[in-house]
Amino acid sequence: MDDEEFIRDLYRSVFESRGFTVFSAPNGEEAVKLLRTMKFKPDAVIMDHRMPGKDGIETTREMLKIDPWVPVIFSSADESVREKALEAGAVSFWSKPFPVSLLVDAMVDMMRARRRQTNE
Repeated sequence: MDDEEFIRDLYRSVFESRGFTVFSAPNGEEAVKLLRTMKFKPDAVIMDHRMPGKDGIETTREMLKIDPWVPVIFSSADESVREKALEAGAVSFWSKPFPVSLLVDAMVDMMRARRRQTNE
């Protein structure tokens, strides 16, 4: 979830090249609608902070009310919202800019860990 189309396209390109299915939304309202209508819930959500309408903190809280188990990875250039993002339920906070390849690697690791827990 990011209001910058360039960022959404970059995430889509990199994640899809690694075999992920990607859904995106340009703002918090669309993100919440998307989560409500998804047949299968996402393995994770990458959440920006500054978006039109609902910001990332508010959107994270709403999404976790819908699905308390979806991991939200907060991604923002605004380091001052780190604590608020984590208190809202984000599992981690990534300060922009960062290499997207590191985020993809972290996502792969997280999904492997979840699969191991499910299979135990």
